[in-house]
Amino acid sequence: MTAGSRRRPAPPRRRASPMAPSPLSVSSTNPSPPPSRRLPRTAVAAAGAALATLLLLAAAAAVWRPAYLPAALLRRPAPAAARFYSFDLVREYPHDPAAFTQGLLYGGNDTLFESTGLYHQSSVRKVDLQTGKVLEQHQMDGWMFGEGLTLLGDRLFQVTWRKNDGFIYDRHNFSKRESFTHKMLDGWGLATDGKIIFGSDGTSKLYQLDPESLEVTKTVTVKYQDNAVSFINELEYINGEVWANVWQTDCIARISYEDGQVASWIFLHELRQQLWNSGNTAIDVLNGIAWDEEKNRLFVTGKLWPKLYEIKLRPVDGPPDGSVERLCPRASFY
Repeated sequence: MTAGSRRRPAPPRRRASPMAPSPLSVSSTNPSPPPSRRLPRTAVAAAGAALATLLLLAAAAAVWRPAYLPAALLRRPAPAAARFYSFDLVREYPHDPAAFTQGLLYGGNDTLFESTGLYHQSSVRKVDLQTGKVLEQHQMDGWMFGEGLTLLGDRLFQVTWRKNDGFIYDRHNFSKRESFTHKMLDGWGLATDGKIIFGSDGTSKLYQLDPESLEVTKTVTVKYQDNAVSFINELEYINGEVWANVWQTDCIARISYEDGQVASWIFLHELRQQLWNSGNTAIDVLNGIAWDEEKNRLFVTGKLWPKLYEIKLRPVDGPPDGSVERLCPRASFY
């Protein structure tokens, strides 16, 4: 990658010229509706009045729900043990549109810690959630490409792209830092459960690292329906699972770190689509998951996105065979 480039240049996965994303095409297995039958006018009027009342009540209490979803997700509600989730939008926050988000985590007191990428632009920063203002920042050397970030105690761990180098920062003072090396194939994502550090390298591998020695203690292959899931990117540990952005898709995989099995999928197609439709055509992929454990708040954003979103998950039904190939394709501007 040449210095100053605005895109990660993994050779076989090079970004092509941008074009507007198109809706996913997923055929529905629902039968055709039966022919309509006329009702007496009095019944029609009563039904219309009841429907209008329900719509008013729903509008008063509803949160925004995505309209741009694959057809396979718009069926009946899923059971309690759902494998598929869409989302309801709770709130939007401003986000630096120049931030090529590579790592994101919640830092408490309505602050976020963020690692940004791109050569000559990479940084580690502390950000105010409400305003998006950068409160503190460490600008990395121009030859470094910042990647995943996680917080363990008062130590911020960061990895870099195409290198086995990483850095540990004091969360209260970024000028206090030390370097380390790791034995992952590459540095993409980081997360922690407070005891061990999870890492990704852009393949289907999920690593476990000792937080003191940074030695790899365990590696599992991320799989769904016996197929390896590649391009595991930014990570977050949430309620016993490792959640991962899958690079170049609008999907998040919820992974068992014990055996690498993907337990469920989260579909966030609408977020990027809405930004694009609003004229934000310079945006890159969905990337960045942060979890506020105390208040159970989930935040997501993307590379060069002008907004950060607080969302709540909503179970939805998916394809009968559980397939996600057509639900999680590479983002259509690639």
